[in-house]
Amino acid sequence: MFFSFHYERDVRRIQQVRNSWVVRQRGDTQPFYDGADFEDAKRRAGGIQKWIDDQLKGCSVTAVLFGAETYHREWVKYEIEQSYKNKMGILAIDIHNVRDPLHGTDPQGRNPLEHWNVNGKPFTSIYRTYDWVRDDGYNNIARWIEVAARDAGR
Repeated sequence: MFFSFHYERDVRRIQQVRNSWVVRQRGDTQPFYDGADFEDAKRRAGGIQKWIDDQLKGCSVTAVLFGAETYHREWVKYEIEQSYKNKMGILAIDIHNVRDPLHGTDPQGRNPLEHWNVNGKPFTSIYRTYDWVRDDGYNNIARWIEVAARDAGR
């Protein structure tokens, strides 16, 4: 499982999603990388791109957690593109209504899957999108991930 997101703006929202996943027995071993990992990756040979590529290895699904400004993030675009090339399952989860403890909820952002299409079909019609709050992500994320993996043949 790989989480793709805009770190600086959404990390506190993401932490809530991540915590709901890891508290479940099934999620105990799911990876989550913090800002220190990302900063360290910038300094190493190959930089961020190599770090992302390494994190995607062995993963079967990428969950794109998007908020108000995620759509424009270059590394999120790269992560989606590489996930597609690696034939991974992909899903998008709108987190704008997840309450940030410091700033509250956020305006809704565009779905980053809108950047791509395959044979004229937009990714948003190929891959599923959920709303964390409206679709009860806390109780449903495991099922969403399983569906994305199954849809990708994983």
